[in-house]
Amino acid sequence: MLDLVISNKFKVPNKSVEQTARRLRVYVKALLSGGLFGLLLTLGVRWRKTMLTQVAFRSNNFPPYDDEEDQINSGLWGKRLAEYLVDKLKQHGIETEEIIAEDWGWYIPIKNEEFRLAICCGHQDGDDDEYLCFTDPATPIIRKFFKKIDATNELKRVVTAMENILSSDPGITDIKWTEVEK
Repeated sequence: MLDLVISNKFKVPNKSVEQTARRLRVYVKALLSGGLFGLLLTLGVRWRKTMLTQVAFRSNNFPPYDDEEDQINSGLWGKRLAEYLVDKLKQHGIETEEIIAEDWGWYIPIKNEEFRLAICCGHQDGDDDEYLCFTDPATPIIRKFFKKIDATNELKRVVTAMENILSSDPGITDIKWTEVEK
């Protein structure tokens, strides 16, 4: 009966009716046993946990230090921003370690036992008042060897603190959060 319904309804050629019926039985079984989620898994749909962990904004509050170009690439800066964030994160109960100069900007390690956690920040290409910050890791699921670590709670804590810090400062404007593209 099922074969007839399939061939009449979907205009399936006779030689593939059996294959299509078999596939449909698998989908129906997945739907009945696991609901919609079971069906989606059977169809090969994979859920990807995402989070907005990158923020661009504008501010004139963080001009470069005179010697900053000696520490990172020419035309990039952000040490004042990193120092500002360290101070403000402390007020939100987030402990950091000493900031690190990178060629692209500044790396703010955050104390965390389970995995590496940090905020990366600095002035990027564009106008002198344009800044970018993002978390490391950029996504809530970390793959470490054969293990997956869920960083959601720690990332939410850091991102929420960052949102509060940036949005409460009248000298910071045009705040835009995005998901980091991998």
